Amino acid sequence: MTIETFIQHLSEYQGTNVFNPWRDYDAQCDIGPQAPAVRRRQLHDYLQYRLAKASYVFVAEAAGYQGCRFTGIAITCERMLLNAHKQINSRMVLGYDGTRTSRPDCMYMTSNPQRLQGMNEPTDTYVWGAIVDNGLSPEDVLLWNIFPFHPHKASSPFSNRTPTDAEIFDSLAYTKELLSLCRPDITIGAIGRKSAQMLAKAHLTAITMRHPANGGASLFRQQFAQWVKGKTL
Repeated sequence: MTIETFIQHLSEYQGTNVFNPWRDYDAQCDIGPQAPAVRRRQLHDYLQYRLAKASYVFVAEAAGYQGCRFTGIAITCERMLLNAHKQINSRMVLGYDGTRTSRPDCMYMTSNPQRLQGMNEPTDTYVWGAIVDNGLSPEDVLLWNIFPFHPHKASSPFSNRTPTDAEIFDSLAYTKELLSLCRPDITIGAIGRKSAQMLAKAHLTAITMRHPANGGASLFRQQFAQWVKGKTL
C-alpha cells in the first residue's frame, strides 16, 4: 500500500447522498472540474508531510460540508489552507499555501466571509486548536474520519447527516489502510462516540474524547488537555 494507491481507493467510492471529495464534482459548489484533483493532491501532500513521523491519529465521525468536503483533508477547513483562520495556517497543514475548491459565488453560501475567505468549520477549529494549544507539533498528528466522505441530506449539499452504521462499517477498510501506512506504534484517539464504537468493532484500541460539536467543546478541550498531560509526564 502506498499513499497513491490509498487515495485511488478512496476516489473509487460512491454512495447515495454521499459526496466523495476526491472523486465528485458539483458545478454549483466547486470552483471547477479540477476540484477533485486539487483535493486529491492536497490529501496526498498532507499525508506525505507527516505519515512517517506522526505519533497520533485522531479519528472523528465524517467529513462535513464546511471542512473536508472542500479541502480533501479530514477535520481541516478551507480558511486554514487560505491563511484566513485566526489560529491555523496552511504551512501547519501542508507545508505550503493550499488551494480553494469552493465556488465563491455558490448559491448555498450564506455569508460574505464564506464567499471571500472560504469555508470555516467549528469542529476543525476546536480540534486544531487543542493540538497547538497543548504543545503538539502539527506534523506529529494525523487527522481522519471513520467515514471519510461527506454524508448529506437529499438534495442539500450544504448539510451534514450522521452516517449510518452500515456506511461506516463498509468504509472501515479505508481507516485500516491508512493505519497500515502509519508507524506501527501510533496512538489512536477517537473523537466522539460513533468513531469510538466503530474502532472498537474493528478491534482497534483507541482513547476516547467527547466530540466538540453540539455543546461538547469545553469537555473535549478538557479531555484532550488531560490526555496530553498524561502522555507527556
